[in-house]
Amino acid sequence: MTITHDMLLAAVDRITAAMERDFDMLNTADGALGDGDLGVTMTRGMRAISAMKDDLPDDIGMALFQCAKAFTKSSGSSYGTLMATGLMSAAKTMRGQDHIDAAAVSDLIAGARDKMQERGKAELGGKTVLDSLDYVARATAGADEMANAAAQAVDQALDDFRDKPATVGRARIFGEKSIGMDDPGMLAMQSVVKAAVGQ
Repeated sequence: MTITHDMLLAAVDRITAAMERDFDMLNTADGALGDGDLGVTMTRGMRAISAMKDDLPDDIGMALFQCAKAFTKSSGSSYGTLMATGLMSAAKTMRGQDHIDAAAVSDLIAGARDKMQERGKAELGGKTVLDSLDYVARATAGADEMANAAAQAVDQALDDFRDKPATVGRARIFGEKSIGMDDPGMLAMQSVVKAAVGQ
């Protein structure tokens, strides 16, 4: 499978719709372990990208770069900054390309994970969006059914970390209270990934 420019635009539409749909859910989940504005962050970010998507260049790298800039301008939150960092990582790798080969997806996600980890000064295993990305990167490496592998991976990440305490980010201050609760950032990434792959 090859991801084309038109497929990228279609994914933007689906993710934007998913963020509108999950606005209240993400704010509520974030309110239990954070600032309560994650739905606002994700909705604003995707609205900003959606508003300029018809003007995105055919160069996938430049398109992702402009998406990263739009997300940054729309939100000053830490999660928004991490999302933009991940997009920027992929943008640099894809510069000059007009499509994304399926075989490159895992490495793009892993690269985004690593740059976000560096920016957030966090470690894997802390019950954050990094863990979701790590699961997706590993699940899509060499996968025949990439969309299914990605969707199943974000579900599995939530399942595996639900009964663990958060040890990174704002949620860590809640300690034991976070056990049995889904991390808001992981929930947001679940919505993003499933919308991106059309599930």
